[in-house]
Formats: sequence, C-alpha cells, structure tokens
Amino acid sequence: MPEFSAPQSFTIAEDASAVDSVFAHAAAAPTLVVYKRKIDGRWTDVTAAEFAAQVTAVAKGLIAIGVQQGDRVALMSATRYEWPLVDFAIWAAGGVTVPIYETSSAEQVRWILEDSAAIDLVVENEAHAATVKAVAAEATALRGVYRIEASESDRGVVEELTERGADVPDSEVRARVAALKSSDPATLIYTSGTTGRPKGCQLTHANLIAESKGILDSSLGTLLKTPGVSTLMFLPMAHVLARAVSIASFDAGAALGHTSDIPNLVPTFGEFRPDFILSVPRVFEKVYNSARAKAHGEGKGKIFDAAAETAIAWSEAQDNGGPGLVLKVKHTLFDKLVFSKLRAALGGRCQLAISGGAPLGARLGHFFRGIGITIYEGYGLTETSAAFAVNTIGEQKVGSVGKPLAGNSVRIADDGEILLSGPVVFGGYWRNESATADAIENGWFHTGDLGSVDADGYITITGRKKEIIVTAGGKNVSPAQLEDHLRAHPLISQAIVVGDQQPFIGALITIDADALPAWNERNGKPAGTTVADLLADADLTAEIDEAVAEANKLVSHAEAIKKFRVLPVDFTEETGELTPTMKLKRNVVHDSFADDIAALYAK
Repeated sequence: MPEFSAPQSFTIAEDASAVDSVFAHAAAAPTLVVYKRKIDGRWTDVTAAEFAAQVTAVAKGLIAIGVQQGDRVALMSATRYEWPLVDFAIWAAGGVTVPIYETSSAEQVRWILEDSAAIDLVVENEAHAATVKAVAAEATALRGVYRIEASESDRGVVEELTERGADVPDSEVRARVAALKSSDPATLIYTSGTTGRPKGCQLTHANLIAESKGILDSSLGTLLKTPGVSTLMFLPMAHVLARAVSIASFDAGAALGHTSDIPNLVPTFGEFRPDFILSVPRVFEKVYNSARAKAHGEGKGKIFDAAAETAIAWSEAQDNGGPGLVLKVKHTLFDKLVFSKLRAALGGRCQLAISGGAPLGARLGHFFRGIGITIYEGYGLTETSAAFAVNTIGEQKVGSVGKPLAGNSVRIADDGEILLSGPVVFGGYWRNESATADAIENGWFHTGDLGSVDADGYITITGRKKEIIVTAGGKNVSPAQLEDHLRAHPLISQAIVVGDQQPFIGALITIDADALPAWNERNGKPAGTTVADLLADADLTAEIDEAVAEANKLVSHAEAIKKFRVLPVDFTEETGELTPTMKLKRNVVHDSFADDIAALYAK
C-alpha cells in the first residue's frame, strides 16, 4: 500500500485547550487587534484584552445558568462576531459546543438536540427561535433557548449572560479552563449528511490544536503570523473548515472579520480588504463566471477569454521551466487590462486563498494563480478536524490537494480508498460505536474517498467509493471529474452524472440564474426568459452540448456523457438537493428527478 507520513513538528500538553490562546493573547499582547466587528456600518477593532474580557463575562454567565464541565451547548447562527465569542466562552466554561447550521430545518435541529442531549441552545434571531420553538420544547435535556440578537422583549445573549454571571468570580472561569485536558471533547459536529441521518463527530481540544499547529507550522503560517494581517470569514462557522481556519488565524494573531451577506460579498471585500480568504470552489467558480459574463455582456468577451487562456498558460508554465518571452509580455499586458481589476474585486490586498470542502478544478486553480491570487487547495473531512492535507507556499502541485500537515499519515488501500491517521483524526462518533468501528480500523480512518499519493506526499482525489457508477456494461465511472468540469462553465450551476446499471452515462444539468439574464441578452432572447422557457431552445442546447463535449475530453469513451437533460429548476439547500456546503445529495436528486433520469434512457 502506498503511504506517506509528515513528521510531527510540535507537541500538545496534556492540560492544553483550544481556548488557551484567548487568554495568552490578552496577557502577552493586550492591544493586539484580534477581530474586526462591523458596527453601524464601520469596521471596529476588537483587541485581545477586550475579547478575553467578553469571553470571560459570557463564560461566567454560562456557569451561572448551570453549565458544567462536559455539558453540550448548541449554537445556531450565521457567520458573525458573536459566533466565536460564544464558542470560546462555552469552552472557557468547560462545555462542548454543538454547531447547528443556521439554515437547518426544525427536524434537523430536533435530531441534533436529541442526539447530543444539549442542555442549552443559542440561536441568532427571532426567526431561528420560531423555527426551533416546537422541537426545543420537546428536547428533554434542553433547559433554555437564548438569542444573539436582542428583541423588544428580550436582551441579546451576550448582555443577558454577562449580567447573569456578574456575581461569578473570574477565578471560577480560570479554574474551569485549568481543568480542561487536551483529550477532552471540544465540539460535537454533525456531518451534513449526503445520505442518512447526520452523525455526531466528536473532536477533542487536541484535535483542534493539532489542526491549528499543523497549519501554522506550514509555510501558510508565515502569512498568518505577519503583523497586521486580516481575513474575512464568510463560510458558515458551523462547518469545520471555517471554524478550524478561524482558530488557526486567531492563534497566529491575525485579525478576523465576519459576514454572512453573500450577495454583497464583493463590496464587503472592498471595504474590509482581506490579506487572504478561505472559500469553497463554488465561490471561486462564481467569481470567474461572473467576471466572464460581465465581460461578454460589455462586448469585451474576446479580451477576457484571451486573458484567461494567458493566465492559465502562465500558471502551467510555472511548473514547466517558466514562461517564455511572448507569454511574459502577454501576461504583463493582460495584468493591466484584466487581472488587476479581478484582484481589486477581492479587495486589492488579497495575497492568497485557501480552498476546501470540495474539489477545485485544475483549470480554475491555474486561472487564479495566473492572475496573481494563488488558491492553495486542501483536503479533509469533519472527522479530520478540517484540513488533513493542503498545498502551501513553495510546495504546491495544482490539481492535487497537497501534502499531509505535520504529524499526519496517508495510506492508499488496495481498492484505492484513502486512509488517514494522525493527531487531527477524530476518535469516534458520539454514541455510535458501530459507525465508529466501520470508520476506524487498526488506527486508520477510512475516508470513503478514492485517490493516490505520489512519492513527494501530494494527494490527488479521484472520487468517492459510494459515488462510483457501474454501467450495465460493467464500466466503473467516477462522476466527480465530469461534474466539476461542467460546474466550471459560466452558464451551469449544478450537474449530476447518472447511469448506474444503465447502458450509458447521462447527466442532469441546472442553469445558473445569475448568469441567465446576460446569456439571454447575448443570444437575442426576450428579457425575463426563464430556464423553463428554454428547455427546447437550440442555442441553449448547443452551448450545454459544447460544455459536455469539453468535459468528455477528460475521460474515456465508455465514461463519456452520451445524453444530458437540462432541468427547469436549480438544486438548492432549501429544496433538499444540496448540503449547507453545496455538496450534492445524490439520493435526494435521484428521488426528486427520477422521471428526468428515466427520460434519458427511454427508448
């Protein structure tokens, strides 16, 4: 079995915890700006001393309402300043944070509250409170529900807990923190679940510390530790990736801002001007597709497309001896015409980006590196405390997900499955011994992902074991590569490859609603024309057919998409086809669009 191990460059003390850095920063550098908080339209600095005082005050409130060492406290909120504040406070009180996506349905919240036996729940606003009202009343262990946002009748949770804990001495918080062990559970994260009920993934303080230290001991840590560096978090904090990188950034002394206003992300980048960003591939795809659509809509499509090809070629040349003179001249020209404007859209100061949560296509990776914003793609799961491997500055292979972080080992099983071990790997699922036994065997976590590792330790992901399609002819097909390539097309929102036990491979494709108006205008369609109006349109069919043909170049004839069907609606989290991190729930799509799949194979 191919295997690669990265030497461990750090140790974790038995009495260490993920909240230690809050008080370490306050003691060593009280004026260090650790957060930037938007108040009345302005980004306001929060110093290490101020943050530690707030964490202590909220932790005292949690102690006052009865939170004991090891108690679970659930947190349901969009990405905002109070998220890490409450998270750190739960740890400082000795508790365990149970994140819940703010988009969760009442039934999803019910399951998490019941399974985790959370004793308290913090929600963001009145809408969330209304969503959880019935299920909270039925959760036997739950004692109280608190809101981050104040209402006419109730104070916000920070103010309320600060007041309730006013008589609790600070020494009680210090005692709770001192009692924490690195082996204690820190968080219980319910996997978003593309199939079945979510499982509670239990991560310890040691897991989170190992993740942070692994990131900071890599060359990415050099940037994160640079004085004055900042980042803007906009991914859901309930997702392990945003949480882990936030912790690492905080530990490094970087300043963090938060926003959940995704439609206005570009203007917010302009205000905040982050030095680096963390995102998922879909956001990078949208940035590229929106820029391309805008250029084509303004009659500058040929310039943009030529610039994109130049950026990709320039990046590819970095791995093959460097660009020649002609390519250098073209790159310099397009940097002035196109690339500088794209960098400005990300705030003008962004030096790099980190991508995870789903595969990033090599072409997209080369494009962004070519315009001057290198995307360092990583790989991990909730069960590995987020990033297990990541490309880093000076150690990058575009198309791979990088090398294991310090202390971690990867092994490729005989069937191609990726197996992982190391300090970031969890110890098991909450109250689910059978699932734990299935996932961890002889100290190795079975990821369910397929891939390879080269002699230098770079891991490449090729697909998921459970997603492998076996055609009627016995051909094994991994859909990921085809789907990723199709989603990179400016007009395509989502794609799902089908064909299990069928004579050929097919695909269902959805159209990006944001890109459609510009496409309609370029193709002479009436304003307001919908996808449903275009299902039999020759121009739309021809464009999607061309995208499918390009994707098919990546695979053999037997694996190629032979027929596709454009759907009148998109896949969304609200309608159940996507997880909160934009991953396809294949079983839901197969059930909801069974007739469309059947139509592909109708004779």
